[in-house]
Amino acid sequence: MALAVLIVIVVLALFVIITLAKSVRIVPQARTGIVERFGKYKGSLAPGLNVITPFVDKVRYVIDMREQVVSFPPQGMITQDNLTVSIDTVLYFQVTDPIAATYEIANYITAVEQLTMTTLRNIVGGMDLEKTLTSRESINSQLSAVLDGDTGRWGLKVKRVEIKSIEPPPSIKDAMEKQMRADRDKRAAILQAEGLRQSAILSAEGNKQSAILNAEGQRESQILAAQGEREAAILRAQGEGQAIQTVFQAIHDGQPDQSLLAYQYLQLLPQIAQGDANKLWILPSEFTKTIEGLGSTLNSALGIPAKAAGDFKRVDMGPGATPLEEARTTEADDAVQQAIAEAASAANPGLSAAPTGEAPPSAPAGEAGTDEEPGA
Repeated sequence: MALAVLIVIVVLALFVIITLAKSVRIVPQARTGIVERFGKYKGSLAPGLNVITPFVDKVRYVIDMREQVVSFPPQGMITQDNLTVSIDTVLYFQVTDPIAATYEIANYITAVEQLTMTTLRNIVGGMDLEKTLTSRESINSQLSAVLDGDTGRWGLKVKRVEIKSIEPPPSIKDAMEKQMRADRDKRAAILQAEGLRQSAILSAEGNKQSAILNAEGQRESQILAAQGEREAAILRAQGEGQAIQTVFQAIHDGQPDQSLLAYQYLQLLPQIAQGDANKLWILPSEFTKTIEGLGSTLNSALGIPAKAAGDFKRVDMGPGATPLEEARTTEADDAVQQAIAEAASAANPGLSAAPTGEAPPSAPAGEAGTDEEPGA
């Protein structure tokens, strides 16, 4: 009897323990429990300690209410230009309605994956390869809009869809690499040409400035040289003018007579006659007048009669001249030379003059006092 009672007590204790275990449920934070009673939705359990009816109510699902990240494996897709690309995506979503996520869809993770792949194929199929590779942001926006509209009835909220990578075929990848290399070479050549162009422009500008400065320097140098030559010419002209004025003043102060001027003329005659090409030279009329005046002066000084003075004009008597005429001419020439010497000595005391005490040479005794010819 006691044993039976002990067994009953043990069974009751186990029943109580099992009942308490069945009736108490602890739900973690950011999760929601779905309670069913006899297979039908009864309610939802909030995070924390919850009591349910044991053996009647059952916690069917515990739904995670946090934002979840699901990465889908790469999938092959065909672009508009019939090229196959491999695209893998990452989906960020959150359960907003645990009841719809539990009863509206059997497996919302698989459903979201398949919907993402299908929508992505539709979007990529309307683009060529180049646009697909360069339009990731546009693809993400279109994919997010479609998924958000279709998954809303499943109690899901798609936060963001990201494309991790787009891999073209190996042959296309090689062609793209060559194209990118050619583009880089082209840009490098353009940049190098632009640099050479700028360098040439700067060099030409520098040469231009240098040429301008050199031209200005040469112009200033020529201007200064011309000014120097002009001033030198002015100074030389002024010096020559002053010299001429000084000489003129000295001549004026010395009061030269016709004898001195005749002597100066006679000194210049040999210089005028120099040179093998001087065949003919002309004496000025003033010089002849001066010689005539000098001859008159000498005739008066020497006491030569006018008849003899007229003979001074005959230098070459010719073959028909008489001995008396030749004697008179010789005597006149000696007298002229003596007078010129005395005039030069008077004009310039430093010059030696002929002795004044000597009498001019006379004609032979047999020819001086008669007009008769030698044979008479």
